[in-house]
Amino acid sequence: MTGQQELAGRVALVAGATRGAGRAMAVELGRAGALVYVTGRTTRERTSEVGRPTETIEQTAELVSAAGGTGIAVPTDHLDPAQVKALTARIDREQGRLDVLVNSVWGGDRLIEFDTRLWDLDLENGLRMFRLGIDTHIITSHYALPLMIRRPGGLVVEVTDGTDAFNRRYRDSLCFDVTKNVPHRIAFGLAAELKEYGGTAVSLTPGFLRSEEMLDHFGVTEETWRDAVAQEPHFAIAESPALIGRGLRALAADPDKGRWSGQSLSSGQLAKEYGFTDTDGSRPDAFGYFEDVVFGGKDGSAADYR
Repeated sequence: MTGQQELAGRVALVAGATRGAGRAMAVELGRAGALVYVTGRTTRERTSEVGRPTETIEQTAELVSAAGGTGIAVPTDHLDPAQVKALTARIDREQGRLDVLVNSVWGGDRLIEFDTRLWDLDLENGLRMFRLGIDTHIITSHYALPLMIRRPGGLVVEVTDGTDAFNRRYRDSLCFDVTKNVPHRIAFGLAAELKEYGGTAVSLTPGFLRSEEMLDHFGVTEETWRDAVAQEPHFAIAESPALIGRGLRALAADPDKGRWSGQSLSSGQLAKEYGFTDTDGSRPDAFGYFEDVVFGGKDGSAADYR
């Protein structure tokens, strides 16, 4: 990526920026010079149901500012319409514009029950996933988009897990499968609704993400992540959160980004399109690896897809 602040003067809202992909996207927008409102439920005073107190929105805002942008942390429960309405009113009052909206709210990984039939799932947890991964996105867009459509060129990014094509394969847990497919349809629908206002809407997914939670799961760090390949061979294709962050940055700065509107995109796809790499200089194509090698039986290794 260039060192230029190509998004200077732009205002972004990254909803769900406490950790993982959301944090990385906020930081990369900041690196490009944007002013970024970062939201979530975990602050230095309060921990959300995710239960990871060491990752806070204040930290994310500080990382945004350290990268060259301006980070503003606003504690927000995106399931509470009143809080989201107040958030967007504040952005309007303080900035008078919104150029980029990233719906990255999730926090439901702990609720997933893979390889479990619907009738055996914990119903409360399944329905909670819908609330966390679908309702939050709808509520946030409802209040934020009237501010965005004042100017042409706005970008809405629906963050999910798996491309539209990849998710045609069942994700082994019905409520999770439904939750992660809905953002594709939200982006598709918003692309149609935003067209007359010169806006763009896409869905965007990382590949095999080396999030803080995933690193903890394997007992490794970002520096030692390859040690986990012995436990999980497919982790060899894993990517750092920076890759999707760089993808968002490139997309937001593209004056011709409207060509993507309504489409399902991945971090690896954008890396090829815009010519950037992950932090280690590689360009991992997780979905190509899984489709060809893991599911397709093609000879090859993760190294062939980096």
